[in-house]
Amino acid sequence: MLTPTLTATAAAILTWPTNTPTRRLKALNSNPTHHRNPPRHWPRPTPTALIALPTLLTLLTTGIGAAIAVAVASTTIRVQWRARTKTRRQLSTAESMTDAIHGMVAELRAGAHPVTAAESAAKDATAPADNVLTTIASTARLGGDLASVLPGLTHDNPALTPALRPLIHAWSLAQRHGLPLADVLDAVRRDVASRLRFAHKVKAQMAGPRASGTVLAALPLLGVLLGEAMGAHPTHVLLAGPLGQSLLAIGTTLICTGLYWINRLTTRAALS
Repeated sequence: MLTPTLTATAAAILTWPTNTPTRRLKALNSNPTHHRNPPRHWPRPTPTALIALPTLLTLLTTGIGAAIAVAVASTTIRVQWRARTKTRRQLSTAESMTDAIHGMVAELRAGAHPVTAAESAAKDATAPADNVLTTIASTARLGGDLASVLPGLTHDNPALTPALRPLIHAWSLAQRHGLPLADVLDAVRRDVASRLRFAHKVKAQMAGPRASGTVLAALPLLGVLLGEAMGAHPTHVLLAGPLGQSLLAIGTTLICTGLYWINRLTTRAALS
């Protein structure tokens, strides 16, 4: 019985179709002439809807205590996600600005005009530094006030402020007093780079306390799972009566408050 099975499996593997027809079909379907009907883009749910919908469902099916727990947990997840996204964005912005200023300093020391150096460095820079240098170069070429472009650039990306404000100030200072722009911008680059190294170092050092806080916050959930495995049915106690619902809401609120406070302390330490 085993031999025919192995023979059939080997034959299936040998005759298995390759990806070439699939790639050809994808290339055929990618032709714009075949897209008579544009693809439908479903609207993305808002963060408020992602929190309100499970809270309402829990309220209707379980109770008010469980609904409060779901609302607090969902809000905490949302806040943690936004905080980590903000931290990553600030670090990537600082790295982008450091590399862009370094390229501009190299162009200036090679004898390029400041506007030309900014435009040349913008071509090799990554976002958002490429847009910053292009805007600064266009404003300087037209003789505009560089300080006036600061609010527009930092409105959508506040993480640009620590690097962009000294950059514009150094440019204006060099033009006003005739200082060598390359040296002034290099000092700005060193300052931003030192802040970036410090942020990475502190972030690595805060990884341990952050992980410890997460483990401590997960211990109550682990206890509930162990209780269910032992047959104590703690979820029934937490969901059945008013006392259990109250304990569930209070416990979830305390756990999420601890997670929020740990994240706030570690994030502020890394970006201070």
